Amino acid sequence: MALNDDNPSSLTNRKRKFEEKDSCILSNFSMEELNQDVLERILSWLPTSTFFRLTSVCKRWKSVAASESFKLACSGIPSRDPWFFMVDPQLNRMVVFDSAEKTWKRLNHPPLLQKSSNYSSMPVAASGGLICFRNLSGDLILCNPVSGSCSQVPLLDSPLQSQPLHAIVMNNHSHNNNKLTLAFGEFPKLSFKVYNSITNSWEEEIELHQFKDENSITDNEDNAVYFLSKAGNVVATNMQRSPCKQYSSVITNQNGEEIVYFLSSTGKVVACNLNTKSFFEYPRLLPVFCEYSIDVVECRGKMLVVLLSEFFESASLRVWWYDEVTRAWRQVAAMPPAMSHAWYGKKVDINCVGAGDQILICLNSAELFSYVVCDLVSNEWVDLPKCCVDGKSVDFMSAFSFEPRIEAIV
Repeated sequence: MALNDDNPSSLTNRKRKFEEKDSCILSNFSMEELNQDVLERILSWLPTSTFFRLTSVCKRWKSVAASESFKLACSGIPSRDPWFFMVDPQLNRMVVFDSAEKTWKRLNHPPLLQKSSNYSSMPVAASGGLICFRNLSGDLILCNPVSGSCSQVPLLDSPLQSQPLHAIVMNNHSHNNNKLTLAFGEFPKLSFKVYNSITNSWEEEIELHQFKDENSITDNEDNAVYFLSKAGNVVATNMQRSPCKQYSSVITNQNGEEIVYFLSSTGKVVACNLNTKSFFEYPRLLPVFCEYSIDVVECRGKMLVVLLSEFFESASLRVWWYDEVTRAWRQVAAMPPAMSHAWYGKKVDINCVGAGDQILICLNSAELFSYVVCDLVSNEWVDLPKCCVDGKSVDFMSAFSFEPRIEAIV
């Protein structure tokens, strides 16, 4: 009598045999059997932190880590979880926070940044897998913090170096196409200049004309911002930012128009449209006597403002977005009062950086320091763990967000 293929016991036995066969094949499979191209494609999907360990696995993996074809495979990965390059007051540490693994990592100083003339080089901009440093002489250096490769940007003309510099932004079009944009000049005479990495040269200087909104309300400027002291007195001071954030600025691309945003000396947000060659000053979020500390960030192509203010004996930290249609500021997120109140009366300086839907905020005062990540989608606020060196917590002034890409070319 013929066997019935639909018999349940027969099907079970057949399935078991197939599983045993597949298990036998997998147990005998070795990564060494993969050809070089497939191996490189598989390894390119590993987290960037594992790249540092490839060279110690075996000779073949060591050769993969050094091959140009492997870097090309890495460039095909759409995106990587950001790393935050942290800046300490002495500018002598290369420390990053890995947002994927939620851990701190130390990087080696690139040789070009170790030279005596560049010892005090500080980061001023970041995009893609690169960070731009600026030294005391005003020289600009592009660096890939992961690979350690660096290159110096050609010097600007002497007349330009003597003008006040307001913003330094970098945008990355591909792994080998980077642009630096500088905004400088005395208000209201502003101009910008762009460095193109493909031609390794600066483009012609472009002057900006001021755009004034007739419907906006102008406020009297006295080149000072005001904050409330712990005793409740109104204190006036010129706006001073941490040295590495004095050029705090972001760039967005809206409908094909590139716009650079930075903070003026009085704390107002200035928008420079590189396509229309014009600039515009946004209205204040709060009256000058309420502003305490402010910064601009870019998230998902939008410019956002983070503001820490004091009112009614409490501190409030909020994220704002400017609605171009209604010409008004809209609140996006707010730190829970239980967290923000701890900073009341501390004369806090906030320095922020955006990464996708997140904002990393460095809060610094003479008494306290903390690093908080805000998720704009869930409105969750999380304190990062402290970074400890030799048993002591390290105080960082600010951070720059970049994608850890070994293939990024300077």
